[in-house]
Amino acid sequence: MRRIAGARSMSEHKGLPDIMIFIITLALLSVGVVMVFSASSVTAYHELGDAYHYLKRQSLWAAIGLVAMVICMNIDYHLWAKLAFPLIVASIVALTIVLVPGIGITISGSQRWLGVGPVRVQPSEFAKLSVVIFLAAYLSASPDRVKSVVRGVFIPLILVGLCALLILREPDLGTAIGMAAVAWLMVLTAGGSPGWLVGLAAMAAPVIYLYAKHDPVRMRRLTSFLDPWADPLDSGFHIIQSLLALGSGGLVGTGLGLSRQKFYYLPEQHTDFIFAIIGEELGFLGAALVVFLYALFAWRGFRASLNAPDSFGSLLAAGITIMVALQAAMNIAVVTGSMPITGITLPLISSGGSSLVPMLAGVGILLNITRRAGQR
Repeated sequence: MRRIAGARSMSEHKGLPDIMIFIITLALLSVGVVMVFSASSVTAYHELGDAYHYLKRQSLWAAIGLVAMVICMNIDYHLWAKLAFPLIVASIVALTIVLVPGIGITISGSQRWLGVGPVRVQPSEFAKLSVVIFLAAYLSASPDRVKSVVRGVFIPLILVGLCALLILREPDLGTAIGMAAVAWLMVLTAGGSPGWLVGLAAMAAPVIYLYAKHDPVRMRRLTSFLDPWADPLDSGFHIIQSLLALGSGGLVGTGLGLSRQKFYYLPEQHTDFIFAIIGEELGFLGAALVVFLYALFAWRGFRASLNAPDSFGSLLAAGITIMVALQAAMNIAVVTGSMPITGITLPLISSGGSSLVPMLAGVGILLNITRRAGQR
């Protein structure tokens, strides 16, 4: 990979951003706004007296996210290398503050939010992008750094591990695992030793098991996907209702807005399990189209990484692409009963500004990298 030093003339070569990434992002965002309304209208009307509540909120967050995307698309991505360490420190501070009693907001047993009144944000969602930027800057600063086990693997992963441990304290096992997986893949992409990385993953597995074992509820959630019918009214309920939604959609779906599972059968229908509503209302074809859009995004994102003008841009593009694609894969795997419930949202589609805004900002950074590479 090329050194950052070779990027001094990058500002002289700004072209158009990758139009396909831009269009795919807008397509996923549009699907998200429509499906959030469809999935949430019943519960919003019953609980809040306004069927359009989540639609209005998601539309506002989408507008803010698009502004963030456009701004990041027009900022030279090399600026983020200078901000990498302050961003990761700010993330650690925010993740610490959210755990302070009386400051962090607790919802459904998890203390993950900061905010005032109706405005709430999850620091962990912003920390994901901070971790990607930090690792890209750290690993690209010296070509030989990644070859050292201590400097290339352990030092960067200590800060990432600290973020993950703070997120585990909320508790949010899914986000912590997702963040660690993105970091692992980025170090591997940068040329880190596969042997050491596999060893780290092997060491982490029993830690996760012991963490879950101390909480019987969490343990049942982790194992329920193996046989959800063993406890259909508790730990297996989410997965069973999700599979019923997907199965009842058939090839072309029940029709937009005609989901039955959203009538208080499927929990978290407009956030974690929105893909099940997509499968129910739009059928296999609609769900397959969403999967295809994510696959297309991944292809264009990794293409941008290969065509980036320097190693920082290459790693940053790869990290952002991994962040989006891996989160999408994990969410869809949960909804289809292929892995334990993690509480991870479907990127660019699920309801929630804390996830949407940093994701769109990340896409904006990716688009700026494609501008510097002169992609079309």
